[in-house]
Amino acid sequence: MTTIADVALNILNATNVDDKTKLTHHGFTEWLNGNLSFQFNQTAPKRPGRPEKPELLSPKEMPKRRGASGNTARIAMLHAIAHIELNAIDLAWDIILRFGKSMPIEFTNDWIKVADDEARHFELLNNRLMDLDSYYGALPAHDGLWQSAEKTSHDLKARLAVVPLVFEARGLDVTPSLIQKFRSSNDKKSVAALEIIYREEVDHVKAGNNWFNYVCNLENLNPQTTYHTLVKKYFARHLKSPFNKEARDKASLAESFYLPLSAN
Repeated sequence: MTTIADVALNILNATNVDDKTKLTHHGFTEWLNGNLSFQFNQTAPKRPGRPEKPELLSPKEMPKRRGASGNTARIAMLHAIAHIELNAIDLAWDIILRFGKSMPIEFTNDWIKVADDEARHFELLNNRLMDLDSYYGALPAHDGLWQSAEKTSHDLKARLAVVPLVFEARGLDVTPSLIQKFRSSNDKKSVAALEIIYREEVDHVKAGNNWFNYVCNLENLNPQTTYHTLVKKYFARHLKSPFNKEARDKASLAESFYLPLSAN
């Protein structure tokens, strides 16, 4: 029987974005149907496969994005979000392959569901880009998210603290204003896609929070102080306010976790 690790490695190594999303959906279905064994016979690669485009830049090199009033600006914003979602597919498979062996099977259940969601999110955004006569890869993108993944590749607590509980939680903060910008431009299709993403990302942050607390409790660590230590070490920046308290509360992410790390 094919293993969950075989599937994860195949998806991580895929260089074509359509292959990566289709293989993710197929892997999710096969897992639900009991056709994949819970075995870890593969090792996670340092970096996932990527298409030749987009060109990857450092965050400081990225051009500034403006409002969503014109097609060019909307394409730039959708492209940036699509890039995040593509990274999120690989991050979900990477956390399964890298850390799943030492965790309960429910850990894999959660992250394979996240991977399937992220693949669907990427497809929604790339389809919208094509509606606007563009595509994923047409613009440069930054490599900051995967750089953070590499820094936390040795420590599950650090990975959970930085990826779902900093980066994805930040998505909950900024997405409502993005939705409003697209709504102001009467871009109903983009609004619909972003609303789906926003709603489902709450569950992703919640999964990250639940497993972060699980690992801390397993190691007799205080989750709050451990989070503060790990974010300062691996994120190395203050968290940006304002915070979307309503969405973060739905994700069970308490203010005592993030407010002490705020720049304000």
